[in-house]
Parts: sequence; structure tokens; C-alpha cells
Amino acid sequence: MSETTTTSATDDETLLARARAALWQAVSAGDEPAATRAVFAALDDGAATEHVLLEVIAAVQNRVGEEWAAGRLTVAREHAATAIHERVIAAMAHHAPAPPPGSAGAVTVACVDGEWHALPARLLAEVLRHRGHRVDFLGAHVPTPHLIAHLHQTAPAVLALSSSLPTRLPAAHTAITAVQAIGIPVLVGGAAFGADGRHARLLGADAWAPDARAAADVLGRGLPRPSPGAARLTVDDLPHLGDQEYTLVMRDRRGLVRDTLTALEERLPAMRAYTGAQRERTAEDIAHIVDFLAAALYTDDDRLFTDFLLWTGDVLEARRVPARYLDPALAAMTEHLKDFPRTLALLARGRAALRARDTRPPVPGPASHHER
Repeated sequence: MSETTTTSATDDETLLARARAALWQAVSAGDEPAATRAVFAALDDGAATEHVLLEVIAAVQNRVGEEWAAGRLTVAREHAATAIHERVIAAMAHHAPAPPPGSAGAVTVACVDGEWHALPARLLAEVLRHRGHRVDFLGAHVPTPHLIAHLHQTAPAVLALSSSLPTRLPAAHTAITAVQAIGIPVLVGGAAFGADGRHARLLGADAWAPDARAAADVLGRGLPRPSPGAARLTVDDLPHLGDQEYTLVMRDRRGLVRDTLTALEERLPAMRAYTGAQRERTAEDIAHIVDFLAAALYTDDDRLFTDFLLWTGDVLEARRVPARYLDPALAAMTEHLKDFPRTLALLARGRAALRARDTRPPVPGPASHHER
């Protein structure tokens, strides 16, 4: 590499680092004009649009999530930062417009039914526009029947489907098989599909990418169209679902949450003094556990459930709530679901993972669990 190239790369990284610092300061303060100025300054100084999207905005958004998980950023401030980033991206379309579409194929970008985290999909849509694709961005939470009707009308070359939450994997599976049945290939991405893409392969997606740049590279090479035909049955891809445990757990979801909450109040007397708001938040936490348990049953992936429990334990301890408080909830679910062997095995592995992590000292944090 020449000295000129090295200097240029170093200058670019310095420019992007300066933009990241300025954008972080702006979104931390909820200052949208300052956030816009930070991004526009980087563009005006010569930073490539794709680099600003991914090395500045996406990087700061990742830091926002990390700060929330560590208890140093409130939910409201996290939502505000995301909203600022969305508006800054929209403003970039006027400040640094994408070139006219080239020969690259048309791509529809959408979030899975029930997936409200649209920023990763929006970042991909903008990267694709700047690489010459015609992009149809549908945003968050696109119900599969409406998605199929739209694709019949628009006939894109590819659907890029995004999901951040593993609990949306059953809905993603439905969308993947339905879209392929009308002859359109599906590229998937987002944290829901695993850092290694294992859930993308499991659900039969045509391609997977770990990030927006890799997704754009995949789409730039093109994807072959699947042969149109009848949608596959779920058990064709996931024969373990033949035991019906996923279906039965989801059917009893409300009762499972209710009974687990009641059992927790018996096991943890301090809960009897909870306010209505505290009790509601606890019920929401239990519902999240049930949803991840169901997703692990759907995919037959222990790690999906245990990783969620360990992450939840870290979040709780950042708010000065011991992670061991999760175990009574799992014990109550074990009693409720005693007739489901695969579910019991998952719960046992989750409890074992939590016992292993409980040997670590608590992580200090500024707020209690019920101040979230």
C-alpha cells in the first residue's frame, strides 16, 4: 500500500471518528440540529455516504443500545436517539442524494411482521440506493399477507427481510416460504438470524448477510429466482415441530404468564408490596421469557434461550437486581409445563446457565429494575 493511500485511509478514519464523537454528543443531549450538523459536516468534508451511514450513524446507534443495556441510558432517551437517527438519514437524502438507479435490480426492503426496529433496514435501503439499486422501503412491521400482495404488484428482483428479535423468527419463516412460493428470492439479515446466520439457514432463506455492507455485496452479485410453487410446510424445514410443543406453549402463553406471576408472588414475599406499575413490568419480563422460550422451541436452538437469559441477567444486574431472581420464574414455568419434555430440557439448560453466571459478582448500576 502506498504512503498516499495510507494517509488517505488515516484521514478518512479520523474524519469518521470525529463525526462519531460529535453525533454521540448530540444524540446523548437529544439535540437533533447538532446531530444533523455533525453528519453533514462529515459529508461536506468528503466522507462517503455509505461510510457515514455505517461507520457513523450505525456505530452510534449500536453504542446507544449498549448504553441502555448497561443502565446508563433510559428507554425514553434510547427511543429519542433512534428517532433522531431516522430523521438525519431522511435529511441526508436531500443533502447528498443517491445517484440515479443503474442496472442493479430492484429490491424491496421490509421488516418482519411484528418487528418494530426499522433502523437497520433503513440503513440497508440507503446503502442500496447509493449502489444503484431501485429500492422500495416498506419500513417496520409488515404483515405477511400485505407483503405478498405488494410483491405481486411490484415484482422486485429480491426481498431483503430484516428482523432484530429472535421472537419474530416464526413470522420470518412464514414470510420466507410465502415469498419464495411466488418466485422471489429472500435475503435476510439482523440479529434475529444469529451472528453466524444459523437461523437464516434453518428457515430456508436464499441468502444471509451479517450487516448492510455485506448484504449490498450479496445483492450486487445477484440471487437466482426460486421456482414458483406451493409454499413449503413448516415441518418440512423444522421436523421437530411435529411434537406440537411450540404450538401448545404459545396457545397457553397468557395462562403461563399469569400462573408464573402468581407463583413468583408466593416464592418472593417482597413482591406482595409491589405497586401496580411494578407488577406490570414484572409480567412483561415474564412474557419476554416465555416468548424466547417459544422461539427456542421453534428453532430447536438452546443457545437462543440461554443467551437471552444471560443477557437479561446482565441487564438486571446493571440495574442492581440480582440475576438469580430469574430462577424462581423458570422454576414456576417448569411446574406449569411438566408434560412437555423438550420444553423442560430447555428450561433446565436455562437454569443451569444462570447458576453458572451467578458466581460472578453483581455489576454496579445506577437504577433498580423497576425504574426502567
